[in-house]
Amino acid sequence: MDQREIETLQYYLKEYGQQAEVFAGQLELMENGRMEAFAAIEALEALVATDDDTVLLQIGGGASLRAKILEPEKVLLNIGSDVIVEKTNADAVGYLKDRITEMEASQKKVAEALEKLRAQMNEIAKRLEQGYRQASAAESPAPHRHDHEDHDEE
Repeated sequence: MDQREIETLQYYLKEYGQQAEVFAGQLELMENGRMEAFAAIEALEALVATDDDTVLLQIGGGASLRAKILEPEKVLLNIGSDVIVEKTNADAVGYLKDRITEMEASQKKVAEALEKLRAQMNEIAKRLEQGYRQASAAESPAPHRHDHEDHDEE
C-alpha cells in the first residue's frame, strides 16, 4: 500500500467520522423531540383527568408561575413551519402519538445508517493499520545474517 492510498483512507476515515457525528446529533435531537412529545401527552392527559385547572407555567430562567388553564380541551399545536392549529385535547394527544411513531421510525433509519457507517469506518481502520504495518516493515529492513557468524570453528 503506497502513501497516497494511506492518505486517501485517512481522508475517508475523517469524513466518515464527521458524518457519524452528524448522525449521532440527529439521533439526539430526535430523542429530545420524542421525550418532549411524551411530556406533552402526559400533561394533556393530566389536565383532562383533574378538576384543578392550575398548572405550573415555566417562563424561563428557572422561574415558574401558577396559571389557570381556561380551556383545557382546546390545544394549540405547532404542526411545522410555524403553522399553529387548534385541536381538541384528545386529537392533540393522538397527533403527538403519531409524531412519536414517525420520530421512532426516523430514529431507526438514522441508527441503521450510523451502524453501517461505523462498520465502514472499522474496515477502513483495519486497512489503514495494515498499511501502517507494511510501511513500517518496508522502512526497517530485516537484519542480515552472515553464515560465517553462525558456525563455530572446530
